[in-house]
Amino acid sequence: MFKNFNEMISHVKNNPKGTVVIAAAQTETVLDAAILAKKENLAESILVGDKTAILNLLQGLAPDLIDAFEIVDTGSDLRKAAAVSVALVKEGRGDLILKGKTDTSVLLKAVLDKENGLRISDVISDVLAYEHPSGIKLMSDGGINILSELNEKIAIIKNAVAVAHALGNPNPKVAVLSAVEAVNPKMPSTIDAALISKMNERKQIPGCLIEGPLAFDNAVCIEAAKTKGISSPVGGEADILIVPNIEAGNIFGKTLTYYCGYRVAHVVMGTKVPILIPSRADEAETKMLCMAMGLATMTR
Repeated sequence: MFKNFNEMISHVKNNPKGTVVIAAAQTETVLDAAILAKKENLAESILVGDKTAILNLLQGLAPDLIDAFEIVDTGSDLRKAAAVSVALVKEGRGDLILKGKTDTSVLLKAVLDKENGLRISDVISDVLAYEHPSGIKLMSDGGINILSELNEKIAIIKNAVAVAHALGNPNPKVAVLSAVEAVNPKMPSTIDAALISKMNERKQIPGCLIEGPLAFDNAVCIEAAKTKGISSPVGGEADILIVPNIEAGNIFGKTLTYYCGYRVAHVVMGTKVPILIPSRADEAETKMLCMAMGLATMTR
């Protein structure tokens, strides 16, 4: 696994440059991200959206690069911007899609359209990466699946493991989280976690080591795992955290940014190309890191 995002960016730079299609690009932070990616020689961008608004923003942000981007004018119609962005990828003109001004639900509706979309899996999921002092860690799913049942959790794990493999970890340690480390029939997440752990033990979920249920402390702190008598290579050393529901994942992800100050990036898996759905409140650097992460999943 890459030790940090700088290593990930260097890896992407050493591979053929990709093209990011930005859906509804008429926002300052997403254009700042495109400009950063351009200056860093990380990626090219196709800007889909309100051409007049995009040009006005570029004039203020980077007038020297105003002619450096292809702009596809869809006016102010956010649904059209999403649909055109998907079409550009299907035509082979883009390698991934980054959300701009359009809502996540609008973009995903276009991505998952049965006739014209990009879905390749029954379950899509958001995989978040964060730059922990000990290396890049992953968490899923705090962005798409609200309350996953067993088969959905297995798909979420497989998507996250695929990202870990792409980021250089051939056998990631996966912790399936709950509030406790013991199976409790009144707490369904513990039952799912135990079943998934046993399935991994029997090689039904390959390419990783899975332990669960684990409380958060047992997943990330070796001493906590030892104190509670957990004998597992995953205990205290998890590379991937699987949360029980979207609320837990959403709160955890925002805590990483706003309390811990960690750099984060995330990517939606289960589609033909990576889909990037950072919050519209995220800074330009975060959106540029999402570009790098999306491209990294395609270059290993």
